[in-house]
This record gives sequence, C-alpha cells and structure tokens, in this order.
Amino acid sequence: MKTGTRIILAVVSVAVLLGAGAWLVRGRLATTAIEKLYVKAMARAPDDGLADGLHVGLCGAGGPLPDPKRMGPCTAVLAGKRLFVIDSGSGAARNLAMMNLAPARIDGVFLTHYHSDHIDGLGEVLLQRWAGSGNPVPVPVYGPEGVQAVLGGFMQAYTLDKGYRVAHHGAATIPPSGFGGTAMPFTAGQDQPDLVLINEPDLKVTAFPVHHDPVSPAVGYAFTYKGRTVVISGDTAPSARVEAAAKGADLLVHEALSPELTALQQRAAQTAGRPRLVKIFGDIPGYHTSPEQAAELAQRAGVRYLLLSHIVPALPVAALEGPFLGRSRTLFKGGLRVGRDGDFISLPSGSDKIIRSDRLKMIR
Repeated sequence: MKTGTRIILAVVSVAVLLGAGAWLVRGRLATTAIEKLYVKAMARAPDDGLADGLHVGLCGAGGPLPDPKRMGPCTAVLAGKRLFVIDSGSGAARNLAMMNLAPARIDGVFLTHYHSDHIDGLGEVLLQRWAGSGNPVPVPVYGPEGVQAVLGGFMQAYTLDKGYRVAHHGAATIPPSGFGGTAMPFTAGQDQPDLVLINEPDLKVTAFPVHHDPVSPAVGYAFTYKGRTVVISGDTAPSARVEAAAKGADLLVHEALSPELTALQQRAAQTAGRPRLVKIFGDIPGYHTSPEQAAELAQRAGVRYLLLSHIVPALPVAALEGPFLGRSRTLFKGGLRVGRDGDFISLPSGSDKIIRSDRLKMIR
C-alpha cells in the first residue's frame, strides 16, 4: 500500500473515531450547553441590550385561523422597563417567553374586545405572570365593559390549579393574593373623547372606540413614552378614531384582512358543499380592514411605519404576502410590513429611529 493511501486511511480512521466519540458523549455535551443557556435565559431582563424607548413586539400576528408563522392576536409594548400586553390569543404566553418578554414581568394587560381569538390565551398569561413573579398583587387587566365577566370566568376556571400550586410550592413562594388579575373596566363610547388610562410623566396610555359591529364595545390603544408613539387598532373596519389617534405616530399596528384571499376560501367552501362556511367567509370582510385601506389610513395620518397584524387569512408561504398587500406599497410611503410572530420594532427615545428586528431569532 502506498504511503499516501495509508495516510489518507489513517486520517479517515481518526475522523471516524472522533465522530463516534462525539456521538457517544453527545448527551453530556448537550446537557452542559443547555445548562449555560438556562443561566443566560434566567438572567436576562426584557430590556437587555435595548436603548431606553418604546419597543413593540408581535407575540401573536395571526387571527382565528391556524397559521404556522402566526399565533393568536397578541402585541407586547415595552415602555422603558415596563412591559404591557395587548390581547392574549392562543400561544401568547409561550411566544412572550421565547421573545424574552416573560409574562412574570407584565405590568398590565389591555384587551381590545372579547372575540375568542383575542382572549383564549389569557388564562395562561395570568397564570405565568402570577406563578413566575411571586407578586402579591394581581395584574391590572384593562378593557371596555365586560372585562369583569371575562376575567372572572378565567379566574374561576383556574381556581383548582391555583390551589394545587400554592399547596405544592407554598404561599411564601406563590402568594395566593397575587392570583389572576384585577378588572379595570372603562367606557369608550363613539361620542366620547379618547379615554386616558395611564397618565405619568413619561408614559401615557389612551383608549378609543373602533368599529367592529356587531362586536361592541371594541377599542384600540395608543401608547406614548418619552415622545415616541405606537397605536394599536384592535379589530375594526376602517375607523376615523384610529386615524385620529394615529396622527403623526411613529408606528401603527393595524389589523388586516384580504377580501380577495378570503373570497378564495369562500369559493372553496362553496365547491366543498359547506354552506355554513360560505356564509361565514362572506360575513367577515365587513367588520375588518383590508391592507390597502390600512395603507391609505396610515398615509393620511402621517404614520411613519405600518405593521400589519391579525393577518387574515393565514399566509403559510411568503409568496402570498404580495397578493395579500395588493397596492398597499404604492398607497403608503412609509415603512410597511406584513407582521409575523417575533417582529420587534424599537423606537429609541430622543431619536427618530425606527429599528426592526426578529425577537424570536435574536433571543435564540
């Protein structure tokens, strides 16, 4: 055997042995690595690495239909070091945790209305906030009239679980007094001015009515922190109140439904002989806003960045985003994005910068 061949065989043999050795100890290596990741994750604060300012993340960019890129409606607002959550759709608690926006850090929950897809993750958000923080005071849950019944129902459903966790970990670790939330109801009528819910030197939060009939009451919210503003529309048909609240805003997070793609679903239901779905798909465009309508509204309001959320229908492949947007990019001259879970917009105070990142990828 030639010397060169023997060397190649030797190198290959060593590589095979090293690979086999690594394979045999892969569990030990993985355990060591995950322990370091646990320490890193538990030591992080939501604002680590962020400039002081207003930061907005999509912890759920989807609607009621399943979408591999989008969980149920949920928007997180980080004002300085304070974390707020608007709506709590399915998967909200898990996405918040994966985005380093731990539910334990939540200072307030704001609900826009009581459609199931906006509240079906609320119980888990409340539980994680309570069990993870040890806070002896329940989290405030703001919402238009009806929030008392919604919150009371979730707290009743979780009553047995509350007892299990206190018995297991002890009241010193998980204070029973901090369980659930405290309802903070308000009235925001179409004939009333915007309602100020929080008014502090650096932070102002207002609520305003929107058009989601027959769902009433339904509201949107505006957050202003150190001169930067985000407006969150909630579910609504095109609304003059949203437009007024968004005048000059840095960021508008607006719901969006494509009538053209929804019509495809309606035709498919017709072909499949499912008349109930035909009726439902025909009903829903009337109380939502199309991407083009949201773009026109944002342009009139002088918004600087438009982030579309509550995406309907589901867009399982990126190639559908073009048909979903239609002419939106020609109608709105600012930044525009079809939202996905993890989208994170940073608005540093004392600046006019708008910085987009993917919080799910960034944290990993």
